[in-house]
Amino acid sequence: MTLSELTLDREGLAAAIACEDAAFEAALREEAYSVKVATVGPEVYLRGLIEISNICVKDCLYCGIRRDIRCQRYELSEEEVLATARIAAHRRFGSVVIQGGERTDAAFIRKITRLLKEIKSIDTEDDPPLGITLSLGEQSREVYEEWFDAGAHRYLLRIESSNPDLYRKIHPADHSYDRRLQALYDLKEIGYQAGTGAMIGMPFQTAEDMADDLLFYKEFDAPMVGMGPYNPHPETPLTLSGAPYPSAERRFALGLKMIALLRLLMPDINIAAATALEVLDPRGREKGILAGANVIMPNITPEEQMVKYNLYDRKTLLRDCPSSVDPSKRDTHICRNCVFPFCSLGDGLSGRKIVIGYGRWGDSKHFRRK
Repeated sequence: MTLSELTLDREGLAAAIACEDAAFEAALREEAYSVKVATVGPEVYLRGLIEISNICVKDCLYCGIRRDIRCQRYELSEEEVLATARIAAHRRFGSVVIQGGERTDAAFIRKITRLLKEIKSIDTEDDPPLGITLSLGEQSREVYEEWFDAGAHRYLLRIESSNPDLYRKIHPADHSYDRRLQALYDLKEIGYQAGTGAMIGMPFQTAEDMADDLLFYKEFDAPMVGMGPYNPHPETPLTLSGAPYPSAERRFALGLKMIALLRLLMPDINIAAATALEVLDPRGREKGILAGANVIMPNITPEEQMVKYNLYDRKTLLRDCPSSVDPSKRDTHICRNCVFPFCSLGDGLSGRKIVIGYGRWGDSKHFRRK
């Protein structure tokens, strides 16, 4: 297959996804990066990731923090979250993401509301107040409205698969595909920049399924997408089922390819270079940027708790050092002991004259145009 033969309909996308020709994949990534620069610019935007809790009421069959798995649970205190958000502000990240296992209890909901208001009051000197993305699963419309009014303006809720049959294969019977869809449309109607995404290269998934995922993002008119390669957790039902899935090398290639195809399909949206890429390749996020992504989420969760947010195998090996983001303020001791330090990523991007948008919210141009 050649780039000139690519079409962005279902058949063409599926053919591109199935194609394993290295020359085609390289040309696709190069074209997608050119489109990204032309439409949203060369900048990469930062979202400081705060993993607030690994307590979850859901029991998704692929997830390392699912309700019924044995793991050491934790929940950051409000003081810990605010201290971490201040690090993001000090390092001029521009935005934070509060991510955690899904919880719907009143105490947790009120805690998030308080935190949103407090984070908005953090002094950012000459920069705008920190932008806030939430990724806390399915909630009632009333809760989404409460959090929006308190200061959240972006929300990431991954569909995981746009194929209802495949969705049911990777979730227990009490998880509703229709409920997930309704939550996404609730977010959109409230006024959030409602983002979504899916796993790439998981068991039972076909090239046509992945093509449909891309078309789902377009039909939903998503202003931002966070998708990444499937990385198995050794103790989940999906892994233990023995269902086959592509090799790590192939899943990484598919992850880059899906970023590139989505950039061609939706040129002006925000696309994240997922942490899952870095599990498969030590330069995974850098390569994701060069394939068309424009958002990175450095993990700034306190390390003692970060290691417990074990969504998938090897995820806890990743360390993003918040002290290394500003090259003039590096803590060389910390950076030397990081396994995959963010400073190395920053150096890689700078070497290619890719600008990091310090102090910027980096909202989706697609959303602003709407």
